[in-house]
Amino acid sequence: MNQPGNLPTDQPSPHRVGYLLACACLAMSMGLVGAYVALSKPLVAAIPVFLLAWLRFGIGTLAMLHWLKKPASEPPLSARAKGWLFLESLLGNFLFSIFMLYGMRQTSAITAGIVMAAIPAAVALLGRIFLREVLSTRTRWAIVLAVAGVMLAQWTHAPSANLAAKLATNHWELSGLLGPLLLLAAVFCEASYVVIGKKLTHSLSAARISALINLWGFALMTPLGLLQALDFDFSALDLGLWALLLFYGLAASVWTVWLWMTGLKRVAVAQSGVFTVFLPISAALIGWQVLGEQIQALQLAAFCVALLGVLLATLPKPSATTPTDKAT
Repeated sequence: MNQPGNLPTDQPSPHRVGYLLACACLAMSMGLVGAYVALSKPLVAAIPVFLLAWLRFGIGTLAMLHWLKKPASEPPLSARAKGWLFLESLLGNFLFSIFMLYGMRQTSAITAGIVMAAIPAAVALLGRIFLREVLSTRTRWAIVLAVAGVMLAQWTHAPSANLAAKLATNHWELSGLLGPLLLLAAVFCEASYVVIGKKLTHSLSAARISALINLWGFALMTPLGLLQALDFDFSALDLGLWALLLFYGLAASVWTVWLWMTGLKRVAVAQSGVFTVFLPISAALIGWQVLGEQIQALQLAAFCVALLGVLLATLPKPSATTPTDKAT
């Protein structure tokens, strides 16, 4: 590390500048994720889910063809790396898209933002289950707050008196539970994506990771997408929906992945989680300002509870002083 005095006091450390740029990439990535999650609401109303996801991966594949070629400096992919790439795409692309898009058909963009705020808690739980990591007291409270936020958001759709009756008759869609449950499944897919992505950034560039996992997503979604494409009337889509589809494809497959993988090269997974706060904020703002959704008082309370959980789970402890990831 540089000792005090090695650099002029009026010039920031190159390591510090690089870290801040990495943080900016993570923040922009999560902000874009929140935006495309919210803006997928009108798309899923007009396009079948599997077809929409297939078109998204197709747009991403065309945009990243030049990133698929292996650089001369990159070592050959090991069987282990190929396995991680497939798993990253299966969970973070294929299943995330299905759960998220079907979930958005059943709920509002604001509620989706509240549910997605549970991502850091999901990362902590996966670390406990699969990596045997110890859950701190703060993390345990973060998980409680994440669950409380989701439950409060659900309460705005189904008052307690009606909820019990609807659960008794298994009317999941009518009770409003299906959408949040699907989005919660997407949360755990995204949490897996965050953890696996860190492993991949040690050996591959952000561009190559983005292109390869998108190609896997396109391959996995092709049979289902083609099946729905055969019966779909593409002439029914107006210019606005085509433009929104283009944004969705580029944002979901290219921009957010590249930004996230670029940021992860310098920021630890545990620290990167704090930037997921931009996801629910972005989703809620888009739902409110663009889609015209109204924020109820209970939703606002749920939103605050969820964001508090994000901060508890991801902000470094006061004793933490190292800004960069030391993993190699």
